Amino acid sequence: MSTASTLGYPQSIVAAPRWKNLLGHFAAIVVAILFLSAGLWKISDPFRWQTMVEQLMVPVAFSMPLAITLGITETLAGVLVLVPRYRKWGALLATGLLLAFMAYIGWNYNALIGRDCSCFPWLKRTVGPGFFYGDGAMLVAALAALGLAPKFSGLRTPAMILAGIALLSGAGYAYNVASQSGIEMPPTITVDGQPYNLRQGRVFLFFYDPSCQHCDLAARHMATYKWQKDVTVIGLPTVNPQWAGSFLHDTKLTARTSLDTEQLRKLVKFQDPPYGVVLNNGRVKATISHYDEPEPETSLKQAGLLD
Repeated sequence: MSTASTLGYPQSIVAAPRWKNLLGHFAAIVVAILFLSAGLWKISDPFRWQTMVEQLMVPVAFSMPLAITLGITETLAGVLVLVPRYRKWGALLATGLLLAFMAYIGWNYNALIGRDCSCFPWLKRTVGPGFFYGDGAMLVAALAALGLAPKFSGLRTPAMILAGIALLSGAGYAYNVASQSGIEMPPTITVDGQPYNLRQGRVFLFFYDPSCQHCDLAARHMATYKWQKDVTVIGLPTVNPQWAGSFLHDTKLTARTSLDTEQLRKLVKFQDPPYGVVLNNGRVKATISHYDEPEPETSLKQAGLLD
């Protein structure tokens, strides 16, 4: 048995020149860092990523499945590219993901320019010329790892790794669902300048940005709903609280106002408004993050807040 076989490295790695081995390992490590960080971030926070992919014009019906699929696929690519025997599979997967993402952004560039496309927890990015430079550099690393990797090996082990990552993703999704329900709100907040007991009755908290057109449209739709008589709607501006009164007046949404937004956002975490939280006697019963018709009417009816 050769030394290479004993160590688990394909013979082609040992036979290749040293500089090619080093370059291949370096490219693989770069790709692994990028794709593991992106994939694990999506697995750990799928609801945040659902919102982000919706901002990139993905229909609501496909946003969560896509966020979960991307998390699993990116993590798989990052794991496989670290293993010399399966590096070609991982690099090929990473290359395909990068090409697909760049093609999608390029096709919808005029509509998406300026929107958030941050795939990595440490790097804030928006759609623009810099996006293609960054993803182009990643593509070069993925192609280098692909070209310098040994021949394709079997798929049995990669399939087992995929199954493990899928289970991890399912656990992450279940944890996030559980963490969004049952949260207990503080006993009181200030509403219209007076203490208000959040732990009594049914309340809908509506977080909004007074200058956000999406929030404005959502509020105008909710102003036409037939709310049940015992439901209290409380609006919480995320910025520019001085415009709260004008926002409610212009949208005709019947709601009270609280400026304790930051206090509540420490408990119910979301990225951008509009965002809603259904409370029953002070505990979170449901969260509502979609505000394109027929939402949020469908979710509010399911929560029992509308007639």
